[in-house]
Amino acid sequence: MTSTRHDGDTWDLASSVGATATMTAAVRAIATRADRTLIDDPFAAPLVRAVGIDLLTRLATGELPPDGLVEQVSIDVGVVRAKFYDEFFLDATNAGITQAVILASGLDSRAYRLPWPSGTVVYELDQPQVIEFKTRTLAELGAAPTADRRVAAVDLRDDWPAALRTAGFDPARPTAWSAEGLLGYLPPDAQDRLLDTVTELSAPGSRVATESRPNQQPGDEEKTKQRLDHISESWRAHGFDPDMTRLRYFGARNEAAPYLIGCGWTLNEVSVRDLFAANNLGPLQDDDLHTGDVRYVSGILNETTK
Repeated sequence: MTSTRHDGDTWDLASSVGATATMTAAVRAIATRADRTLIDDPFAAPLVRAVGIDLLTRLATGELPPDGLVEQVSIDVGVVRAKFYDEFFLDATNAGITQAVILASGLDSRAYRLPWPSGTVVYELDQPQVIEFKTRTLAELGAAPTADRRVAAVDLRDDWPAALRTAGFDPARPTAWSAEGLLGYLPPDAQDRLLDTVTELSAPGSRVATESRPNQQPGDEEKTKQRLDHISESWRAHGFDPDMTRLRYFGARNEAAPYLIGCGWTLNEVSVRDLFAANNLGPLQDDDLHTGDVRYVSGILNETTK
């Protein structure tokens, strides 16, 4: 059983919140097999296999069909989420931004699979054991980065700006930042500190992308927990116990979009429902997790902020 999140807790890619990166990669592998025109992540399945969680490996490789274990809505969310961040980084770098930072990079393989413009530096930031695992595994697969990939092997609870600078990051240059699937796994005050620090390290013209989830209405939190418990129970029957309810921090927090606007960012927002429609995916149904209310936001730091 996974213990409740707390300050100072630890994990790897097979346990606690770290396993969510492996679960997300498994979904990308399923989606890649289904339709490479929407998402094409050839590294997702081999990375999941290397982590070694049997159920996720069987799902990622196609040995076990997702029916009953991974709902179609989760696969579709994986598609639009991956595509949103792919397009964000390519739009930013094609517009002249030459350094990108992927916060809590997990099993993200964008530094290896996107067609980055020449001269782009991509910084991946995550815990040392996560960075070491992915770097070694992809090297063993014969994969080579498609950008100048640099790593900052550090926990976000430590002095990650110093680690980023040590890796060569230049705060005087505009940066494209992503915080993908991250904020809900941070305590509310840690979320605010992260967004404040990103702003402080950003030169005018920098870009940011993340998700913004509205605060839940009375009764919604209990429904969300029940839905997460149901998902965890179905996976537990196959020998994998993510206990997803205990991995999140619930309760009120600042919504990311208005908070970033208050920090000086000009944002564009698009809902998950709109992304489904734009990609000709089916409508959201039985949305107990309020997935359709999540907004994907991207924006530019105003010239007058600094």
